[in-house]
Amino acid sequence: MHLPNKSKLGASQVIAITVVLTILLFMPQIWLNWQAYGNFNNIINHEFQLQILSDKITYFDEVLTMSARMNAATGNSDWEKRYRQFEPQLEAAIKESIKLAPAAYQSKDTKKIDAANQILVALEYQSFDLVKNNQRDAAQILLSSQNYELQKQIYADGVAKRNHNILLALQDKLSEYRQRVLWAFLISIISLIILIPAWFLVLTLLQKYLTAQKISQIALAEANSTLEKQVATRTERLNQKNIQLQQTLQELQNAQVQLIQSEKMSSLGQLVAGIAHEINNPVNFIYGNLMHFKEYTQQLLNLINLYQQAGFYHPRIANFMDEIDFNFVIDDIPKLLASMEIGAERIREIVLTLRNFSRLDEAEMKAVNIHEGINSTLLILQHNLKGSNNYQEIQIFKDYGNLPLVECYAGKLNQVFMNILSNAIDALRQKEIEYLKSGNKNYKNLITIHTKVKNKDYVIISIKDNASGITEKVKSRIFDPFFTTKPVGKGTGLGLSISYQIIVDKHKGMIQVNSNLGEGTEFVITLPVKANPLKI
Repeated sequence: MHLPNKSKLGASQVIAITVVLTILLFMPQIWLNWQAYGNFNNIINHEFQLQILSDKITYFDEVLTMSARMNAATGNSDWEKRYRQFEPQLEAAIKESIKLAPAAYQSKDTKKIDAANQILVALEYQSFDLVKNNQRDAAQILLSSQNYELQKQIYADGVAKRNHNILLALQDKLSEYRQRVLWAFLISIISLIILIPAWFLVLTLLQKYLTAQKISQIALAEANSTLEKQVATRTERLNQKNIQLQQTLQELQNAQVQLIQSEKMSSLGQLVAGIAHEINNPVNFIYGNLMHFKEYTQQLLNLINLYQQAGFYHPRIANFMDEIDFNFVIDDIPKLLASMEIGAERIREIVLTLRNFSRLDEAEMKAVNIHEGINSTLLILQHNLKGSNNYQEIQIFKDYGNLPLVECYAGKLNQVFMNILSNAIDALRQKEIEYLKSGNKNYKNLITIHTKVKNKDYVIISIKDNASGITEKVKSRIFDPFFTTKPVGKGTGLGLSISYQIIVDKHKGMIQVNSNLGEGTEFVITLPVKANPLKI
């Protein structure tokens, strides 16, 4: 007895069934992966926008603080306009951030942040009013007060904590995303376990075709290899382009900050020039009329003397002359006039020095007296050199040589002198603080300025302090842009970098720094006397 033979499935039917089974098993997996991919993209886009807004909020807040402080320091109303310009942009950025992360702005710390921000705005508005009332010193004190710094710290800590909360929320979403991916992975494993036998049968059927396809695979491998080489080459080119773009961006940022620094110095020069001009006119009136006043006074005294010699006498006049001590007045009037002449002459000298310093916008090289530029810079810094509270006065020792007139950009050189002398003053004050903390009062603050001629074609300018000095590591980077050893908010790290460019690039000179720890720091500037120098 023979049992009937069961019909066998064909190869195409096996492949079709296997493909359908694969689709049915992997459709949920594809859907889960697509959903996870969409969620992940939403998280990335959401976080990216929040990061941009967070950077904007921090940047706008720093711009508002800098504008308020610069308005208090310079009295220039343009800084208040800049403040008003960026204030609505900060509010718009905060509102947009609230839309993207409302939960982060509903915490119990939000009230503290808002209160601190309101206090900061009120203090900054108050500083603007003080500046308008010609109370710049009071405005600067207000913006450097403990209350202002405390509210600034509260606001900064609150914003940092808020950003941290936003990051935690993002991490929660990423954790949820990982769980989805894990489930998708488990479903994939189960699907593979089911499909491996089916596809093993399919592979068995397809084995017959492997020999025929071997040549095609070799050709395909060669094509893939060529394509990979092309992709690698293009990737390398893209990387080089990215590096060039990053370098260009850094150069643009450096140029922007240097432009801001140059604008600050230009504004300072315009301010000093305006003050010198306003003072010069009334001083000329006083100085010019003193000579006539002295002549008229002498004539009146001669007239009184003639009356006395003629024997004119009146009891009331005699009593009045005794009452005012007429003889003392006659002796004291020449002294008063002499002191007034000295004072007026001193004011004229100060005005001349201020006008010399204010030459910041001169675009052409001119033959100038280097010593006048140094002296005018020292006059601008005179307030910082004087002693106050427990601080001693910083003494200036000038050892000037017989220098010829030097062809240079006078305003730019004044900027270099300002940067170097300001750094020397800061270093001396920092050393003085350390001395005061240790109880040591046996010290002396000194800045030595020495100038001389070198080989008739060059002048040497040395500015040396007796502060604590700097390390070799700091000295190797001292002219790098944005490098500073000062605390945050105390320095931009651009002063010496700009000075280096002014001396080396604009004047074809040299600037060197000599320093050892505990022995102070010396900056040595070498400048050509003429605009087209010989080799140094």
